[in-house]
Amino acid sequence: MIGFGSGALGRVVRSGVGRRRVQTLVIAVATMMAVASAVVAGSLMVATNAPFDHAFARQRGAHLIAQLDPKRAGSAQLAGTRSLEGVTASAGPFPSTTINPIGPGGGHLPALTLVGRSDPGKDVDALDLKSGRWPRKSGEIVLSASFSGQFLPLGETLKSSDSADAQTLTVVGFALSASGSAEMWATPAQVRSLATGESVLASQMLYRFDSAATKAQITADRKKLAAALPAGALVGTQSWLDTKRAVDQGAAATIPFLFAFGVLGIVMSVIIIGSVISGAVGTSLRRIGILKAIGFTPREVVRAYVAQALIPAAAGIALGVVLGNLLAVPLLNDTESVYGTVSLSVAWWVDVVVPAGALFVVAVAALVPALRAGRLRTVEAIAVGRAPRTTRGQWAHRAAGRLPLPRPVTYGLASPFAHPVRAIAMVLAVTFGTVAATFAVGLTQSLNAVASAQDPENSADVTAVSGAAGSGPGPGRVQKAPAAGSGRAPAGSGSNQQQPSADPDAVRAAIAKQSGTASYYGTATGDATVSGISGTVRATLYQGDSRPGSYEMIAGHWISGRGQVVVPTGFLERTGTRIGDSVRVTFQKETVSLRIVGEAFDTSDDGMRVHADLDSFSEAEPEAFRIEVKSGVSPADYAQKLGAVLKPLGGDAFAESAPEGENMIVLLEAMAALLTLMLVSVAGLGVLNSVVLDTRERVHDLGVCKALGMSPRQTVSLVLASVAGIGVVGGLIGVPAGFALHGYVLPVMGEAAGTRLPPSVLDVYDGSQLVLLGLAGVLVALSGAMVPAGWAAKVRTATALRTE
Repeated sequence: MIGFGSGALGRVVRSGVGRRRVQTLVIAVATMMAVASAVVAGSLMVATNAPFDHAFARQRGAHLIAQLDPKRAGSAQLAGTRSLEGVTASAGPFPSTTINPIGPGGGHLPALTLVGRSDPGKDVDALDLKSGRWPRKSGEIVLSASFSGQFLPLGETLKSSDSADAQTLTVVGFALSASGSAEMWATPAQVRSLATGESVLASQMLYRFDSAATKAQITADRKKLAAALPAGALVGTQSWLDTKRAVDQGAAATIPFLFAFGVLGIVMSVIIIGSVISGAVGTSLRRIGILKAIGFTPREVVRAYVAQALIPAAAGIALGVVLGNLLAVPLLNDTESVYGTVSLSVAWWVDVVVPAGALFVVAVAALVPALRAGRLRTVEAIAVGRAPRTTRGQWAHRAAGRLPLPRPVTYGLASPFAHPVRAIAMVLAVTFGTVAATFAVGLTQSLNAVASAQDPENSADVTAVSGAAGSGPGPGRVQKAPAAGSGRAPAGSGSNQQQPSADPDAVRAAIAKQSGTASYYGTATGDATVSGISGTVRATLYQGDSRPGSYEMIAGHWISGRGQVVVPTGFLERTGTRIGDSVRVTFQKETVSLRIVGEAFDTSDDGMRVHADLDSFSEAEPEAFRIEVKSGVSPADYAQKLGAVLKPLGGDAFAESAPEGENMIVLLEAMAALLTLMLVSVAGLGVLNSVVLDTRERVHDLGVCKALGMSPRQTVSLVLASVAGIGVVGGLIGVPAGFALHGYVLPVMGEAAGTRLPPSVLDVYDGSQLVLLGLAGVLVALSGAMVPAGWAAKVRTATALRTE
């Protein structure tokens, strides 16, 4: 803006900015909102772009987590693995075990991997202590930050198990592990005391290698490690690539919707700023003619009107950067806890690129109408003045006059046709605001549907366990870290391996006899092998009417009999199978051929799970029973009574706690609400600017109408009617466009997360909602016109008549 500060041109620019206070304010606020939303969206896109890589690098994450049998590999042998070829750093051995803690109120938490460390670490897997402190003595634990919240605050106590001699554990801190090495940490002595015997105590070693970027390199590193240890010492391993894939899939799902909001914001900014400058040119024709008459060149006129947009825009951009950073902080904090990243802040280049891009957009948007001002002939500009052409919109007034409506309303309905370009700009502003609102409502409902569809078997009121072997994860099994954003809450889990087994038939009979039982079904969970797939997949078998615990179906149907299996999208894509094909599944050394009857919405274990009928396997028995109680029956009381019957048999029962909303879903909903509010506000400002221009242009006409007896209330109705039609048209266009945007973006988000989406997630709108969203366009238009309508109603008749 060099060259605008002094001389005649500078005075013209300053005069224009000061005289058009409303337009100046609209430009400043519109750019502020657009820049703030762009900073928020850009910051979140940066934060969700490879969040695992950033956290893993900062924490010097472990490329390979090894679970070892301490009876077969002693400390000296494990120390020898530190000098293996390719090992650049290592940590351990740490004592490790798996426990099933009891949360507040008696709810069972999932089976958790507990590791003993004397400190958070430094060379490998340096844990980020998010709150609290590190355990100093027995009875103190640190939990994964994914558990942090109202359910488990600092100072909360847990029980190590549901046995009578269970130890009390106090939560003293929450930590993040990018490697996913564990979900709970304590002192080494505490871990050893919690192990019920030497056989359930394992050793954990953490390794970094010079070559670990591919699956083949990780496999080679694992073979070197296994060869350096006694046979059978290496019980299990966890690759950093598996954890990275799970986290990155969750992060990738946020990019499409952030991109959609970003595009909406950019388009709306161009529309609003172009409309404002075009209106300024249209209402200043006489002034432009006078400027040219006294010697201003066309280039100077163009520069003057571009500057009148850039000055308030620059102020708005500066404020938008500040506001965007302030708004981004809480969302980034949520993103930090969701993805496990550390020290998230707005990237410096976002604060540079967004303002520069916004300034360029403002300059381009202002240049087009400014060029029109530069091309105007001096005589024509002076002669036309600022009033619209009298011939414009006459047909609209004649048509509106035939409507059975009060004259002020019909006059207002026809007014936009006098300035068709300005009316189109208002329609586009309202349309994009309605698109944003429609898309946000659909997105929120879809995210809620996703949340309700997760882990349906854990939605039962009560879970009864038989204590059968294999129902728990076992200490030798390396537990996969929870997926990013999977906020933990008490959930059903298998029974502890050490408790005696109860006869499943006896447990079933006790449930059937228990008063208050509405329905129940049995489940068995374990590792299975599928022909054509290397390694194991997680299998869940169901016995009885399992429809209450069924997953949402993308295609096909849920299990209804023997020989059937339901699989997620990931399984179908990786195996190249489809509904109707048969697969051979081996569970507990029994192999059967199962027919795929459905595609389930299940993203756990990277989509590599199978859900089958338990009776298809003759040797399999249920390990847990999911129970629905009758209406009015307390699940806690029911579980207590049933548990008293089952404990002498070797089983148990507990009430399920209501799961908390997933952190990732809450974060996405917060982002959608914030960005939508900003876009709708910008749309309202666009309407406000256009109505102010129209009202000031027609102030003399309003004076004539008032002199003829039009009341202030009729004046308000005239002004509001002038935008009511705009709102209707914008709503009629915006709702279908928002509906289509939702239908396009949601499948893209699902594809990024590695799954297709069921109808319950996609088909979330109903007719009444769409009608209300259409009315939202009218509401946006009326809200933008309310202030100038009040001004028009208050202006005195004599003042209006003197205005030319």
